[in-house]
Amino acid sequence: MILILSDLHFGKSSVEDERAKEADVVSLIRLLRPKIKQLCLLGDVFDHFVEYEHSIPKGFSRFLGTLAELADDGIEITYYLGNHDPWHIDYFGTEFNATIVEDARIEHIGDQSIFMTHGDGKARSSGMYSILKPILRHPLPTTLYRYLLPGDTGIRLARWSSRRFSAKETNMETVSLMRQYAIKKLGNGADIVVMGHCHHAELTTFPDGLYLNTGSWHDDRTFATINDSVSLCTWDGSSVTNIEAKPLAQHR
Repeated sequence: MILILSDLHFGKSSVEDERAKEADVVSLIRLLRPKIKQLCLLGDVFDHFVEYEHSIPKGFSRFLGTLAELADDGIEITYYLGNHDPWHIDYFGTEFNATIVEDARIEHIGDQSIFMTHGDGKARSSGMYSILKPILRHPLPTTLYRYLLPGDTGIRLARWSSRRFSAKETNMETVSLMRQYAIKKLGNGADIVVMGHCHHAELTTFPDGLYLNTGSWHDDRTFATINDSVSLCTWDGSSVTNIEAKPLAQHR
């Protein structure tokens, strides 16, 4: 099974809400642990994240400890960078043997090609962000940021920027444009397209394949699994409920 989580936005809310959110995701992973072959963190795991050479933002040790347990058991962890948490160096690779994916990658399960990406910059309406994204992730400005701003200052600025510029509600135009992007990728060799980012969960069959959006764990506790079927699910605090599931090769 591939377990796919996105848009946890750790650090976004009150301490109490963040503890509850962390406890939920740890409980989910432990419940599904016997079936998990790969964990895909599909971006915006943190609401703000700047890794320095010798430090990372504090907190969420229970979640990180769970990742360590998976890594120690040989479970593959793939971290797709999001627009809120792109500034990683090597912590996740060193501690959890995680593969860091800056934009998109093709995963495979059986004979199915699965195109995965967080989804930021994939809607035409994000034209300015599409220009800024490669600049914000280029080694030069990120290195300057780290060297010019001490850790506390840099993390505070990242937190302020995240809260200042985050969308307050789901943008349905973005949802529609991301869906259109997925349709184009499905017509270009992918059997399944998986994204997050827009905080709108869906599992839709198109003529050329399936489009899955994991929605937002932060808002709705939604997530996805891929095994014999593609399943969009929700967590109620103690158990998993399937919102929708489709056989892996139904579209063929």
